[in-house]
Amino acid sequence: MSPTPERPAGPPPADARPAPSSPADVVAAAAAAPDLAALADVVTTCRACPRLVAWRRATAADPPARYRGQTYWARPVPGFGDEHAGIALVGLAPAADGGNRTGRMFTGDRSGDFLVAALHRAGLASQPTSEDRDDGLVLTGVRMTAPVRCAPPANAPTPAERRTCGPWLARELALVDPRVVVVLGGFGWRALLTTLDEQGWGVPRPRPAFGHGVELTLRRGDASLVLLGCFHVSPHNTFTGRLTPQMLDAVLERAKALGGGQPSSSAATT
Repeated sequence: MSPTPERPAGPPPADARPAPSSPADVVAAAAAAPDLAALADVVTTCRACPRLVAWRRATAADPPARYRGQTYWARPVPGFGDEHAGIALVGLAPAADGGNRTGRMFTGDRSGDFLVAALHRAGLASQPTSEDRDDGLVLTGVRMTAPVRCAPPANAPTPAERRTCGPWLARELALVDPRVVVVLGGFGWRALLTTLDEQGWGVPRPRPAFGHGVELTLRRGDASLVLLGCFHVSPHNTFTGRLTPQMLDAVLERAKALGGGQPSSSAATT
């Protein structure tokens, strides 16, 4: 079957279950999601973090001049990419005028431009650009996700917000079951280690520090999972040369060499 462009979940149907509005609700809703489509549907209804709900709506109500007149997504952003990806990409959170505007991870901002161009060079994306959720982008062998699903003020979620949002990431990783995780930045690294520890992976104590090029293999019974650290694709890092295209390419090639990134038969369908 030919892969088809993925669309994030739309507004929930009128008879949908109540939106998660507390940490306990998130735990229950994430655990109950039987597949990625159901998980995406319920993620987009979440309102468990009042500060983030207020911020995503305020950003949509008063956008920069270049985006005025556009309808913002202004809801939590689900993961995007291959249902059975060998590689997962874990970032921080949607950007206020990127994913919060377009409704898709790493879409409509400079971070997405930098990342998706690299994925295309690596043979993991169908095109080198990520402009909106209807642009036809297909990811093969890779899935984008994040520890926090709403755009946070100053790109800085609180520890409580990360903990509340953690079950969404945990359920998505359990459903995708990647072999390699490329972790973009220190926040994502720390959040992911917490999630993996809660899932029973053998996370060392003290927890290994984040660094670009750091490689960590975790085990859970007979299973293994490799984490690869990579500086975040933020403009601060890419404009200053802290992260270059060549550095990101090297991380992605390493991820592919470790057994991830092979095309699946259901690329980018959820």
